[in-house]
Amino acid sequence: MSGVKLLRAEAYRAIDKEIAKYPVNRKSSAVMAALAIAQNELGWVSEPVVEDIAEYLEMRAIAVWEVATFYGMYNLDKPGRFKLAICTNLPCALQGANRTADQLKAALGINFNETTSDGSVTLKEAECMGACGDAPVVIINDREMRGKVSVEDVDGLVEELKAR
Repeated sequence: MSGVKLLRAEAYRAIDKEIAKYPVNRKSSAVMAALAIAQNELGWVSEPVVEDIAEYLEMRAIAVWEVATFYGMYNLDKPGRFKLAICTNLPCALQGANRTADQLKAALGINFNETTSDGSVTLKEAECMGACGDAPVVIINDREMRGKVSVEDVDGLVEELKAR
C-alpha cells in the first residue's frame, strides 16, 4: 500500500492539525481523529483506508483496526445513503426504543447492521447519545438528531427519507 493515498490533501492537512496537538513521537494519538476525518470524507472506513491511516500515523494497521472496531462510531461497512442509528440503552428502552426499532426494521425490511436492497438506508443500534430527556433518540447520518421518536413516527420518517 506504500505511497498510495486514499484521502484528499485537505483531509491529510486536517490529520496533520490533529497530530500537531500531541508530542512529536506520539502521532498515533491522533488515530481517532484520523478515522473520523476519513469517515467524514468517504462515508466509511475501509480496510485500505485503515492501512493508509496506519502508514500515515506510523502505526501498525492492526492497532488502527483495534480502535476502529472498539468504538461504534466508525462505519466499517459502506452504509446506505441514510444511516439511521437508534439508541436502545436503558433510558431510551424505557421510553419505547425497542418497539420503535422493531417498527423501523419492519418498515425497512432489514435488521440492525443491514442495508436496504436499494442501498438507501442502513439501520444501526446505537449506544447512548446523551439525549436521554428526548428518548427514544434516532440519529440520521451521524449529524441529525431526532428525539421522542415513537412507533407512530416511523412511517413518516421512512417516507421523509425516501423524499430526500
